[in-house]
Amino acid sequence: MVQLRSVQSPEIIWESLPADFILPDDPVESILQPLLAAALTEALELAGMISPPMLIASNMALAVRINGKTVVKAPDWFFVPRVLPVGQGVIRRSYTPHQEGDIPAIVMEFLSESDGGEYSSRPTPPYGKFWFYEQVIGALMYIIFDPADGLLEVRVLEKSQYQLARPNESGHYWVESLGLFLGVWQGKRLGQDAYWLRWWDREGNLLLWGSERIALEQQRTEQERRRAEAEKQRADAVEQELARLRQLLPPL
Repeated sequence: MVQLRSVQSPEIIWESLPADFILPDDPVESILQPLLAAALTEALELAGMISPPMLIASNMALAVRINGKTVVKAPDWFFVPRVLPVGQGVIRRSYTPHQEGDIPAIVMEFLSESDGGEYSSRPTPPYGKFWFYEQVIGALMYIIFDPADGLLEVRVLEKSQYQLARPNESGHYWVESLGLFLGVWQGKRLGQDAYWLRWWDREGNLLLWGSERIALEQQRTEQERRRAEAEKQRADAVEQELARLRQLLPPL
C-alpha cells in the first residue's frame, strides 16, 4: 500500500478497492454514452494502438481512500499508459493509481443532464468530479464532451490545475499520451445519427471504425471487379476486331 498526503487536506491513501466494497449500480443516462466509449476504443484497437500494459476502460471505478473512507468515481472513458498485470483469471473491477500502475493520462466524461457534476469542484463529500480528477487523481488530461450539441472541452493539468487546451485549425486537440488528435465528427453509427468523438493521426487521417473498414474494403473490391470487367471487355473487343480482320484477309 502506498500512502501519500496531499499538500492540502484531505489525507489521501492509494489503496486498492476492498473485495467486499459494493460498487454503485447507476444506469447509463443515455443510449449514446456506452456507444461513444466503445467507438473510441474500437478505433484504437483496429489501428493496432492498444498494447497489453495499457488500460482502457469505461465506467470502471477509480478508487482511493480519502480521510479514511473509500471513494470511487467511474469516468465514462479513461486511459492509463501502463498498469501492473493482475493474476491469471482475475478480472479487474477497479483501478487505483500508484498502487496498480500509472496515473490516468486521459479521463473523459460525457455531459449528463443531472447536476453538472462534471464541472463540480466540491472538495467535501460527495466530492465533485472536477476536483477529484484534478486534485486527487491528477489525471493529465480531463475531457468533457456534450453529445447533445457536440461541444468538446479539453483540459490539461499544469501545476496541479486544469487549463483549457486550444484546438488546431481543424478543431482537433492534440493528445500527447496517444500521439493522436481528438475531435468531433457528426454522422451515423449503429443507427445513431449523432456527434461522435473520433481520433485522427498526425497526418490528419481518420482512424476508422470496423464498419467503415468493411465498407472501404467492399468499395475497393467493387472497384477491382469493375476494373477487371472493363479489362475483360477491352480484351474481348480486341479479340473480336482481330477475328473480323482475319476474316477479311484472303487465304494464304
